[in-house]
Amino acid sequence: MTTHPVRTLLPGSTLGVLGGGQLGRMFVHAAQAMGYFTAVLDQDPSSPAGLVSHHHIQTGYEDPDGLARLAELSDAVTTEFENVPAVSLAALAGQCPVAPAARAVAVAQDRAQEKAHFVRCGVPCAPYAVIETAEQLAAVSTDLLPGILKTARLGYDGKGQVRVKTAAELAAAWGSVGQVPCVLEKMLPLQLECSVIVARGADGATVHLPVQRNLHRDGILAVTEVYEENLPPALASQAVGAAISIAQGLDYVGVLCVEFFVLQDNSLVVNEIAPRPHNSGHYSQNACDVSQFELQVRTLAGLPLVQPRQHSAAVMLNLLGDLWFAHGETAQTPPWAEVLALPGTHLHLYGKTLAKHGRKMGHLNITAPTAQQARATALQAAAILGIAPF
Repeated sequence: MTTHPVRTLLPGSTLGVLGGGQLGRMFVHAAQAMGYFTAVLDQDPSSPAGLVSHHHIQTGYEDPDGLARLAELSDAVTTEFENVPAVSLAALAGQCPVAPAARAVAVAQDRAQEKAHFVRCGVPCAPYAVIETAEQLAAVSTDLLPGILKTARLGYDGKGQVRVKTAAELAAAWGSVGQVPCVLEKMLPLQLECSVIVARGADGATVHLPVQRNLHRDGILAVTEVYEENLPPALASQAVGAAISIAQGLDYVGVLCVEFFVLQDNSLVVNEIAPRPHNSGHYSQNACDVSQFELQVRTLAGLPLVQPRQHSAAVMLNLLGDLWFAHGETAQTPPWAEVLALPGTHLHLYGKTLAKHGRKMGHLNITAPTAQQARATALQAAAILGIAPF
């Protein structure tokens, strides 16, 4: 693979992104605020990132002409979606700097490779078995049941996952997903979930955001809370250390999210990684002096990385399309004015024209001087919007 020397791209350069979703949109906003031009490749003419970028190349991720055009326009390219084909990243890397590298993204795209990487890094994960053949299915230890069968590829936000209690249920579940390669994970007694956002430069410099405590509903992140003592300090320190170890083991360049489970006995196990900014890091836009998206710009442009400082306690509420249907099957705009009358509320909508159930439409960041104030305001906002309390 062609490698490009590490160089600093100053404002006025053009930064490209594969993928036109909301993460790309927020990357574009951060890059433009710092004086960069941007180019987005996404075939959707109304993609959230494409609508706000200087250049929008409307082709598929594997279209050679589109990739060539992106490489021609861009001084460096990143991605906002882990299921962008690694071959596309590799093809781009022959023409311009790409971060994260295709090989790192390929690990995150395959749960079996991902688990093997965790083991190599010495980071605890749930006991698991890889199932790619009928023989491997038959050889699965009953110690792994009950468990969760997850497709090895193309799974996020709870997609491609089936809970199984018995060997018969496991066999049926593998059949239901088309007998594609899967990973069976032992179901563990969970206490809570958390995540760490790490940013690593091409020079190996690494910084991180504070540990984020997360609540998922129906497999989709619903609430993130970030403030002192949201987790025991020793546990938070262990999570940060594990996340940095995983990034270093991949020789990662860019922003990486590492998601963890905290078990009932207070032990920590890694769940999965996302080779990009993450929903759980959105609070950093308003609660930290450097957001995850500015960190993404800095890593791609080869700018210095500074350790972010959190200046406000924060709660992030995910805004799904369901909120537009709180009063029936006709979409209605939620009561934003009432929400924004609350102190410390920051509304971020993604420019999606059509609300759908389960679709991520935006997020609401709530900042305050104390955790108690942030939680109280977030609960008020949730009540106004029809989000279940937490």
